[in-house]
Amino acid sequence: MSRVTLNVQRKVEDDVSSEIARNCLLTRTRQISRVLTAIYDEQLRPFGINACQFTLLVLIVEIGPLSRSDLGRKNFHDRSTLTRNLRPLIAQGLVSEGVPGSDGRSRALSLTEQGKTLLRSAASAWSAAQMKGTALLGAVGANALMGMASELPRRT
Repeated sequence: MSRVTLNVQRKVEDDVSSEIARNCLLTRTRQISRVLTAIYDEQLRPFGINACQFTLLVLIVEIGPLSRSDLGRKNFHDRSTLTRNLRPLIAQGLVSEGVPGSDGRSRALSLTEQGKTLLRSAASAWSAAQMKGTALLGAVGANALMGMASELPRRT
């Protein structure tokens, strides 16, 4: 290959990577997600849970009892991520798994009284994180994000 061909090829690759770096929706939303997650994690740390675990507690109490697979579908979690985040909640006695269902495998998840108490106690931490996140995004950005989330397709 000639030097000119290599330079043209490098220029094309640089243009593509520059375009992606500047305009990739995935990159930007993951950056926003990491920043917001850090805000919520910081506020929830005194309660011994992280943002993802808090979200699972809320979902379980709101739509439970439900199976792991139903919970995963509702929150767009893959099996291993869901298991990794549920394991400490079960070990701490915040979530319980019922007896196997009619299929012999699925066991309904529900919050224990201890889990409900923790959720009520952590509500002020959630509120503080929510205010920080809203301040960071601005009211318009926060409302836009909530609107986009409500329009996401539902997994069944």
